[in-house]
Amino acid sequence: MAQTWKKIVEADPEHSRRYARRWDDMIAEGVDIDGEARLADAMAPRGARVLDVGCGQGRMGVYLHARGHRVTGVDIDPYLVDRAREQCPDATWEVADLADGGWAAGPFDLAVSAGNVLAFVDPADRGAVLANLAARLAPASASTDGRSGRLVVGFGLDRGWTREEFDLDAERAGLRVEQRWSTWDLRPFDDDSGFMVAVLVRA
Repeated sequence: MAQTWKKIVEADPEHSRRYARRWDDMIAEGVDIDGEARLADAMAPRGARVLDVGCGQGRMGVYLHARGHRVTGVDIDPYLVDRAREQCPDATWEVADLADGGWAAGPFDLAVSAGNVLAFVDPADRGAVLANLAARLAPASASTDGRSGRLVVGFGLDRGWTREEFDLDAERAGLRVEQRWSTWDLRPFDDDSGFMVAVLVRA
């Protein structure tokens, strides 16, 4: 099972800097790192309120802000959030633990958790994290386009959270899976693929 991000950084204080440099190097090499952000952009009305869940150094939130969305990014890692603020000071960036309640009240038209973020959540906190995200989704009456807010999550199913466990935790948190794929470019879902992208709405 993958460790939580908090434990990884506590054991290795330089981890966050190496993680950020890896993305910097990929960008310098011309690697396409925007697939998740392109999907999020396509799913949101222009000018949507978007929550970047586990925003890291802002690779998705910066992209979405540049396309006219009102972005709030939340991450547990202060170094990565500082990097996001440097790149895009006009977006909102918060340091917070997703399992706690006092961050980014919303409501949001779209919340997106890419990069295996949810796989780094302590299993004991998964229910609280999903409930916190559900509570921040805009009801149809308060959304930008008159439709209920959606939560999009993507993570490897080999990281200690199976599809069945996730579905049950989501249901307990007041969420319903609306769509499911095996990749961020919308390949049909297959349990054997080892990866899941799920779109959820309030039940």
